[in-house]
Amino acid sequence: MTSKNSETARIDDPPPARQRRQRVQAAETGMAVLKGLARLGGRASLTALAAHVAESPAKVHRYLASLIEEGLVQQDAGSQQYYLGLQALLLGVAAMRQAEPVRLAEPALVRLRETLEVTCFIAVMGNKGPTIVRFEEPGLPVTVNVRVGSVLPLLWSATGRAFLATLDEAAVSAQARAELDAASADQRALLERADPIGALRREVRAAGCACVRDTNLKGISAVAAPIFDYTGRPRAVLTALGATGGFDASVDGRAAAAVRAEAHAVSAMLGHEAGQAPG
Repeated sequence: MTSKNSETARIDDPPPARQRRQRVQAAETGMAVLKGLARLGGRASLTALAAHVAESPAKVHRYLASLIEEGLVQQDAGSQQYYLGLQALLLGVAAMRQAEPVRLAEPALVRLRETLEVTCFIAVMGNKGPTIVRFEEPGLPVTVNVRVGSVLPLLWSATGRAFLATLDEAAVSAQARAELDAASADQRALLERADPIGALRREVRAAGCACVRDTNLKGISAVAAPIFDYTGRPRAVLTALGATGGFDASVDGRAAAAVRAEAHAVSAMLGHEAGQAPG
């Protein structure tokens, strides 16, 4: 026999669709609290966290209690601040293992090739310099003497300049100086006389990409943009190139805009935030 209380409970229960919405909303709020804690550096007071996620402290406290139970958040007994727990750290480690820049950039490489109909590639910084690791050609490829495994110069290629501008390491600076010392008079004439390496770095940083015309390969122009990880370190460079006569290598051109957009999108997947300074 059904009791009056159980009948009342059944009548008062929200329909399944409403229950699902409530569960989804609760999950969204919980994730907002967790992401808010991460954006505040992984540690914050209840007041600061509540203000950041635009919720009342009482509501945020309830969600924090649930996150603590799951090991995603912990509370410092002394300061009473909340910080990311072991389970959150394990999730981050698992995500970082999957965030391989070249793998994540491969769909962007294909999109660039199809959108611009030009040769595109991904390069990483190897022990000998910028090295091509993925290469895509359009239906009617431009003949260039670079392929997977090719090492590019820092000063004369768009790819190299993208690395030079964002990778502040002694070995990179030394390689750039060596290339400058070995440059011909014609090559040197293409650079600023005063502080040529520094000028290149500033130019690329300001534009968000590197653009070259006939500096590395005669008759070939290119644009390249760096891909950053969550620390702000450049992990790879996306490059598009074509015959100088039919390829717009200007900073505000279509190719440069497309390469920058794809590089920014891949960087975001690696945890890099817009406006974050290079590491």
